[in-house]
Amino acid sequence: MRLGFVINPIAGMGGRVGLKGTDDKVEEVRRRGAEPRAPERARRALEALREQVGDDADLVTWGGSMGADVARAAGFDAEVLGGPESETAAGDDGAAVSGDGTADETAPETSAEDTVRAVEAFLDADVDLVVFVGGDGTAADVAEVVEGAETPILGVPAGVKVYSSVFAVSPEDAAHVIATFERTERREVLDIDEDEYRQGEVHPELRAIARVPVAEELQSSKQLGGGNVEALAAGVADDIRESEKTFVLGPGSTVGAIKAELGFEGSPLGVDVWRDGEVLAVDASESDILDALGPDGENVVVVSPIGGQGFVFGRGNPQLSPAVIRRSDVEIVASRSKLDTIGELRVDTDDPELDADLRGWTKVRIGRFERRMMRIA
Repeated sequence: MRLGFVINPIAGMGGRVGLKGTDDKVEEVRRRGAEPRAPERARRALEALREQVGDDADLVTWGGSMGADVARAAGFDAEVLGGPESETAAGDDGAAVSGDGTADETAPETSAEDTVRAVEAFLDADVDLVVFVGGDGTAADVAEVVEGAETPILGVPAGVKVYSSVFAVSPEDAAHVIATFERTERREVLDIDEDEYRQGEVHPELRAIARVPVAEELQSSKQLGGGNVEALAAGVADDIRESEKTFVLGPGSTVGAIKAELGFEGSPLGVDVWRDGEVLAVDASESDILDALGPDGENVVVVSPIGGQGFVFGRGNPQLSPAVIRRSDVEIVASRSKLDTIGELRVDTDDPELDADLRGWTKVRIGRFERRMMRIA
């Protein structure tokens, strides 16, 4: 199989520093000390692919931080078809390599135009599948280029918001899909306005329909939750008031109702921290949350899965990092109607060992007292 592989190296950088995205915010993201997320997830996907197919994959990629560096580090002798304009002076193929072979976090900024040029080159090279690492914005850029062609695409999730159904659940799942798929189907590419998202408004818009491998390891499109959550919110808020623990309250309308019951507005799409009747942080970054946490075992992360997809961690809440989760208990809350749209829950924390620890059967609170057993896959 001939694969075209491209990375959006800045995808997802804004998440842990509380910016909910990177579009038009690259300088601010870097000023806050954010580190690249996409190169590491790209490496995981390629290393898993190499374990499954060995040298059978014929990989073509784009230069430097957009693919060549990571492909080389993962052991692939990839053909480099070009490179991002901002990096062409960095080396013979535009490489900007750090000590471990992944893209240097100080590398020059890349652009959507670079992604478009890469995918156009892949199509000219007659690839069988375009694999990209990024978020919904990258998916929209890729889908626009392949529109009208029969070439399928597959996303390795690395963005803050990943609502489209063209993504695998995890980097390792992407590798399995690449190695095993036999058929394709048409799926939705969704995107939202990040400025509206930062203001607490979520309006996913259909950007394209793209051909994607048929596989169980693909996520569903984002669905907006529904159902009455008043009793659920009241019950959780009562328990929080009676507790001396520190509560990290995740994004979304369900947890937003809990925040309202506690008497504060909070951040609709951000993470807020509460302890003993006091709001310690609003729209907190990962570092804000870690600073506000109490002793290990005295913290609770309250989250609600994304409707239709079932993700508890790894979509829309990267501030809830492995470091935060490992210091906290986890309480999952959801309305009955939301769980009715979800077959199983999912996690994608950037830490495979933590993902494995979280998997299994868990109780999801669905009312003032009621709970439902759900499996985290």
